[in-house]
Amino acid sequence: MTEVRFYDSIDDNLLKFAVIAAKTNGKWVFCKHKNRSTLEMPGGHRENGEDILATAKRELYEETGAIRFEIRPVCLYSVTAPNNFDGNETFGMLYYADISEFENELHCEIEKIVITDNLPTDWTYPEIQPALLKEIRKVTGK
Repeated sequence: MTEVRFYDSIDDNLLKFAVIAAKTNGKWVFCKHKNRSTLEMPGGHRENGEDILATAKRELYEETGAIRFEIRPVCLYSVTAPNNFDGNETFGMLYYADISEFENELHCEIEKIVITDNLPTDWTYPEIQPALLKEIRKVTGK
């Protein structure tokens, strides 16, 4: 069973992921990977030596084409899943972004972005991302 936990503090060295709940003009922004039929929140792995905020900004740009945005940290989280990282707990930072401008084209593995009032019914990570989004709404009221 997959478990998502939230923390007030974690050693920065443990942070491996940044996930961003993003909106534009009051609507949610989700990504569709070229090799999947599902939707997901923008985010990804932290590169060696990269600041976790830099990870979030890079992933937001790469996966949505966002070039003007405000971004802020919301909380720390962890995921423990039997089929992921040998069942070990992995840690990340959850962000909220308000995007005001996008590039015209995407330049990575993302096929398209979906801008919507509605939350996806087909999530790429159905046991993780709805829990993250619930926490975003609880903390930010958005």
